[in-house]
Amino acid sequence: MIKSKQDLYTYLNCDKIVYGGKACKIPSNKLQHRLWITKQILKDIRCDYKVFNFISSLRMHEYYFNKSHQSYFDRIALAYWAHRHQSLGYLLGFDIPINVFGPGLRINHWGMIVVNGNARIGAFCDIHQGVNIGNHGNSDNVPEIGNNVWIGPGARLFGKIHIADGCDIGANAVVNRSFNEPNKSVAGIPAKIVSDKGNRNIRVYTNTIN
Repeated sequence: MIKSKQDLYTYLNCDKIVYGGKACKIPSNKLQHRLWITKQILKDIRCDYKVFNFISSLRMHEYYFNKSHQSYFDRIALAYWAHRHQSLGYLLGFDIPINVFGPGLRINHWGMIVVNGNARIGAFCDIHQGVNIGNHGNSDNVPEIGNNVWIGPGARLFGKIHIADGCDIGANAVVNRSFNEPNKSVAGIPAKIVSDKGNRNIRVYTNTIN
């Protein structure tokens, strides 16, 4: 969850890295921070890659929503980024709430993706179109997914389950039970372990920026 400026820059840098971008430097004072926010808005308007625009808007919405003390500038920024997050979601088919995904989120293609707002998903999730991550019965019965999890097109994950770090979820899999062993590939309806080799593209998250 993004709770500070440091968190914001860390999340955005991790998101940029998985798309082949370069990390940005942290502004050293409040004025530079506000200038950086203005620059992000201008970049957001000009950028043609709407999927990454959506992820950036998601992060900015998270940051301003979670701030405990909001200035007049912060309230304006929150309204802008909340609207931008929602409108891009409608355009691309994404129903992805704030405060769900850890840093380094990679969405591979536009198309329907639905994620329950109570789900918790770790760093460097790689997700494809057609995925549904939802509850089963009670709204708290939602998946908890670890770091470096690859989720293939059309996969369904639901209920109070846990997916360990480094797992691959196969295309069109229906996952309704936990897989607590890391680095496994699961697939099928219902899902089962099909390989001891999970996600091979493992990235390490740290809460600092070099």
